[in-house]
Amino acid sequence: MNNTKKNYLIASWAVLIIVMALTIYFIGAMSKNARMETNLDEYMPKTHPSFIYSDQAEEWFNIKDGILIAIENKNGIYNTQTLEKIKAISEDLQAMDEFDDFDVMSLYTADNIVGDEYGMDVKAFYKRAPKSAEKLDEIRQNVKTNDMVYGRLVSADETVALIVAGMNGDFTQEFHQKITEFAKGFESENETIYVAGRPIVEGTMALLGPADMKRMVPIVLLVIGVVLFLLLRSYRATTATLVSVFISSIWAFGLMSVLNVPIYSVSTMIPVMLIAIGVAYGVYFYNHLAQFYEKQPKATRSAAVMYVIKVLITPLAMAAFTTIIGFISLLSSQVYPIKYFGIFTAVGILVAFLLALTFLPAMVIIFGYKPKIKKVKNTSLQKNDTWENVTNWLLLRKKAIYISVVVVLIISGIGIQKVWINSSFLSNFEKNSDIVLTDKFVNSKFGGTSTLNVILESDEQSAFKQPANLILIDQMQDETEELALVGNSFALTDYIKRMNKVMNADEEEFYSIPSDNEMIAQYLLLYEMSGDPQNLEKVTNYDYNRTNITFQLKGDDSKTINEALSVIKQFEDRLNEKGITINYAGSGYKALVFTDLILEGQIISIAISLVLVLILLTIMFRSFKAGLIGSIPIIITATFSFGVMGLLNIPLSTTTALLSSIAIGIGIDYAIHFMQYYKVNTKESGDKLSGLYATMNQTGKAILFNAIVVIAGFMVLLFSVFPPNRKLGALVSMNMFTSLVGTLTIMMVLVYSYNVFIKKKKQ
Repeated sequence: MNNTKKNYLIASWAVLIIVMALTIYFIGAMSKNARMETNLDEYMPKTHPSFIYSDQAEEWFNIKDGILIAIENKNGIYNTQTLEKIKAISEDLQAMDEFDDFDVMSLYTADNIVGDEYGMDVKAFYKRAPKSAEKLDEIRQNVKTNDMVYGRLVSADETVALIVAGMNGDFTQEFHQKITEFAKGFESENETIYVAGRPIVEGTMALLGPADMKRMVPIVLLVIGVVLFLLLRSYRATTATLVSVFISSIWAFGLMSVLNVPIYSVSTMIPVMLIAIGVAYGVYFYNHLAQFYEKQPKATRSAAVMYVIKVLITPLAMAAFTTIIGFISLLSSQVYPIKYFGIFTAVGILVAFLLALTFLPAMVIIFGYKPKIKKVKNTSLQKNDTWENVTNWLLLRKKAIYISVVVVLIISGIGIQKVWINSSFLSNFEKNSDIVLTDKFVNSKFGGTSTLNVILESDEQSAFKQPANLILIDQMQDETEELALVGNSFALTDYIKRMNKVMNADEEEFYSIPSDNEMIAQYLLLYEMSGDPQNLEKVTNYDYNRTNITFQLKGDDSKTINEALSVIKQFEDRLNEKGITINYAGSGYKALVFTDLILEGQIISIAISLVLVLILLTIMFRSFKAGLIGSIPIIITATFSFGVMGLLNIPLSTTTALLSSIAIGIGIDYAIHFMQYYKVNTKESGDKLSGLYATMNQTGKAILFNAIVVIAGFMVLLFSVFPPNRKLGALVSMNMFTSLVGTLTIMMVLVYSYNVFIKKKKQ
């Protein structure tokens, strides 16, 4: 006996040392390789046709996401100091390695196309900030009569000027801090600086993501620790369980670092997920250990541990692997953050499961565990009046339960039809946060901080020198700009209309496309000779058979983008008749495709999860009927969840798209544990009602404890700085409650009513 105890002790210390050694190794890997992915383009699949074309178009026309620096002077920008600052900001940006000279657009760098006695000339609005009132007013008049600048680089109320700088390469956290401090350095008593644009959104997410994770993990550990102690009534059990789930998080992130997989914004929720989910395994372990000690208070630690492992390994393995299936199904998504979230959450769950069967037993053998022993009768089926009364009450109300489920499914079906997808990255932030308020301010003064690029192509050279084609493009711009959330647009047509106007004594009636293609060709030649040809490269190619129209939008969400596309696509047939094809590019369009991929992946993920869970349950219980009935709670939960999202106008996003897999992965645990113990108890008692009483008493209570812990863990997400994370926390908590109720009501009634695991006796 002593040798046996010694062997168990040695094995336990070996487990503890191996676990700690691997944990230290993964911590080291995280300190060296862990990195936050700040480039939102890296969230998208490079092999998708839309992204391939968009990347190509971005090369053709030098399409870049811009940093927007707005300088506001409430007394007006036409004063020496403000104009000098616009010049200084522009020149300093051009001097930075992150920007090319021609990618910095401002009132100082913009071309002013004017007519003169020799024809046409292209000048700067100013080279030095003038001091005289006459010169300042001259600049003001030049801007006001130039539609290519007025309302685009200078606000209509003349109080704000905009500097737009297209970035080269990735936007790092270091550069985010550098550009923010640089811009704010130009603030004064009279001037306020605003910094906006997609790179700034990326940088802010990169800063807040890790900070949010660092804040959330201690909170979730504290909350779950308190709940665990109240349930387990043991410091040792609580500590060991928390340590095991914390280790699973370290291993998951450590493996990401070893494989050089970056941390995406959604990845910051993995620790909360693993802690909330993994704790359940500890609850089951110590719950069974306490039950064993109640029956055999004098048993050795090794005997108690081996009994629990033997009893628990099958249902725990079933629960773990069905949960893993839920997350692995996310591999069907083409969206990298969701795909990697599924993989490494599944890895963490596998680690938590293995630790529950190795690390927790080792901790018990080394440090001991003594629950408070209650005096109970030495029988496997204990009677509990509370659970027996609940069971009887539910069985007497089967019809009411069936009707309630049908009503819930009908209402949920109505809600599901209202679910929409939100591609907005700004929705990740609070509505009153600096970045959202800045974006709102810039949108209110200018065309918009988001862009949609429309690319037109023709096999015919000089196709976009032809008046008919240019007039059609101009009509497309005008009709699309009528939408409230489309600020303005910019294309080759704007150059031609401006040149036609200045060549006709600045008469407003000539601000249009000339009907003579020879005249258009002449204008373009004059501009190439007197202006900067690189500016034209942003709107057309050398052969004039490919052109880029940029629409500025006052929102980065899918509703705004789709609204603009609905108008643009009305011109598709007319363009095709002229041999012109239409395609789309830029960050706005890619974000829209991104959301479509989220929805597509979500549908596939749900289908895969449900089918695999049904198959696995059928194999586990060797009964299709058991598999089907066991799947009902998660089907109800998933349907109800999306119904609530639709009814409450909560959109699908990168974060909330994880909902179904979490709901299925975690919710199925309850059904598995219930059915496994119902099967055993029914077999032992030989009577399905006695088996049901015993199962509700034993497993019903364990499932309730489990649900309380998991709900408490996910409710911690309500403290996240990201609104989508808070919504996810609330929805998952609701899902866990729905799964709990579904398991202990409709599934329990169906298991009993349809005689699951009851074999018919021969007459």
